[in-house]
Amino acid sequence: MSGKEMTTVIRQKISNRILVAAGFPVLGAVAGWLLKLLANWAASWPWIPWEGPVELVNNAPEPVVTLVSLLVGALAGGVLVLMAEHGYVTVTIEDDQVTTDRGDSSQSVSRAAIHGVFADGKRLVVLGERGQELAVESKTEGADLPTVKQLANGFQTHGYPWLPDGDPYQDEYRRWVEDMPGLPVSGNALLKARAEALNKQEESNVAELRQELAKLGIVVRDTGKRQWWRRVRQADEQKEHAL
Repeated sequence: MSGKEMTTVIRQKISNRILVAAGFPVLGAVAGWLLKLLANWAASWPWIPWEGPVELVNNAPEPVVTLVSLLVGALAGGVLVLMAEHGYVTVTIEDDQVTTDRGDSSQSVSRAAIHGVFADGKRLVVLGERGQELAVESKTEGADLPTVKQLANGFQTHGYPWLPDGDPYQDEYRRWVEDMPGLPVSGNALLKARAEALNKQEESNVAELRQELAKLGIVVRDTGKRQWWRRVRQADEQKEHAL
């Protein structure tokens, strides 16, 4: 975290990033070496499913095959490091706005629109006046959000409404099942498409469908591959809640 001209930048701890950057290539090299040993062992079996590749590895001269297996494993680990770096979230908090960056995507929300911020360890959510989600960042495979403590300190330092107890609309969510009542036809269709995208682990499609649902006033969250939804409060409902 660093402060300059009332700006706080929160990102994954350097120590964690160094550990990932150094550890994944080493683990990849070890995995490559173990696969080479497995191939040597499998060559003695009476029948193996990938006989050609196994024989190729087994008959390759040493130390070339060992060096190549270590190099390929290390390169695979390096790819995972790049994927992790691309997935890290950076949160920039200023007195007049909040910006989240992940890879090539960026979201900015003005201070005036923000009525609540919370994190549950897996998600950072910025809420609007009617409970709509103005920005959402979730942990991805191989890359985490900054810690809840980091986020809480950053938002509280700038006077944002941090919600330490988490989502204030927790009890309003209903589990989605196909063609359930209470949703517009288009909402059910979008949730069905999103369920398929969740099953296929199509992260970009899942995020885009979340945005389409938001246009209908529907907020969605996930537990595994199950979807839960709630409606955004209308203006008159929000006034009653305030009273």
